[in-house]
Amino acid sequence: MQPEAGARGAGADLLAGVRVLDLTNVLAGPFAGYQLALMGAEVIKVEVPGTGDLARNLGGDPELSRAGLGISFLAQNAGKRSLTLDLKNADAREIFERLVRESDVLLENFRPGVLARLGFPAETLRQLNPGLVYCAVSGFGQTGPMRARPAYDQIIQGLSGIMSVTGTPESAPTRTGFPIADTLGGYAAAFAISAALVKRSRTGIGSFLDVSMLETAVAAMGWVVSDYLIGGRVPQAMGNENATSAPSGTFRTADGALNIAANKQEQYVELCRVLDRPDLIADQRFATRESRKAHRAELKAELEKTLERASAAHWDDLLANTGVPVAPVLTVEEALSLDQLSERELFHEVPMPDGRERSLRVLGSSVHVDGQAVGPTTRPPRLGEHTAEILAELGYTTTEIEALATKGAT
Repeated sequence: MQPEAGARGAGADLLAGVRVLDLTNVLAGPFAGYQLALMGAEVIKVEVPGTGDLARNLGGDPELSRAGLGISFLAQNAGKRSLTLDLKNADAREIFERLVRESDVLLENFRPGVLARLGFPAETLRQLNPGLVYCAVSGFGQTGPMRARPAYDQIIQGLSGIMSVTGTPESAPTRTGFPIADTLGGYAAAFAISAALVKRSRTGIGSFLDVSMLETAVAAMGWVVSDYLIGGRVPQAMGNENATSAPSGTFRTADGALNIAANKQEQYVELCRVLDRPDLIADQRFATRESRKAHRAELKAELEKTLERASAAHWDDLLANTGVPVAPVLTVEEALSLDQLSERELFHEVPMPDGRERSLRVLGSSVHVDGQAVGPTTRPPRLGEHTAEILAELGYTTTEIEALATKGAT
């Protein structure tokens, strides 16, 4: 695909020549497909005729949702093409077989067994294309007693233990402020697919990748989980405090919150020097990491006596270049206005799919490739926008394409 007029963004070419069939919905799967598209893969989003990805109807703008362009969809589907197929239709299944033969990756997040019931178990896909990398993302994985249960992000957050350690002792269990289990699942899938493509480049043999959102969430809590597995300590919600060190958490200033993570002895000493509190260095309650952890509440109170005399910005300016990790606690709006993010070109503009004059601002990749920021080079697709185009590439004639639409296959 060539970048369309008006699109801003430098697409990476790490996965150039890789075709991905993206049969996913809502978040974890589409997020994985988006990461692959950002890295240069050709991603064909296979959607149900008439409805498409559920995310097309989700988001904070009801007008866009009614148009099938919900913000939740626009956020992670730029750079993809949309093909509609009703896989319950025999003609559509024939089209899908052709696509599988000519593709490198199949990505889906149905409940386990759904694609098999449609006639495409892993064994059949392997016969159609021995080099296919087939990645199935699900809440609990393809095996085990919970495999058939439905799962959304919040369900996984609760089951994984994330909610039990989020918030204060009084407010926990608390859901994180964004769908972290879905996002982590998407990243895990994109990573696994990329690794499987490396293997295939050596052997010519594809892989079946079974990505469990629950296992991904638990694995991502490495330190917290290991406190129990190795240390025998039951993790507890500690609010904004860091269990491994002190002072390491969120502190009150005159006008807002300031994060400080003075985890090393030299950082603690430097913090006390800048705050003109040498008494806190000499105080035996705070002399070592372990003693500071034992007296974290008293230390926090002492530091806040000083920090509350000036603004968060004041202390941030004083501490920013001292080697002490520190930064104000920002709102999402404030974070998005950081010069750091603009300088590194995290935000990219593509045209709106509905032809509006205003452009659409989306997030690119968090990875720079060869010194370049990476973003989508095409806008998110309208439902079924590329169906005829893709079918023509597969060898269907105009007459056949029209007949397939009439039969309800597309």
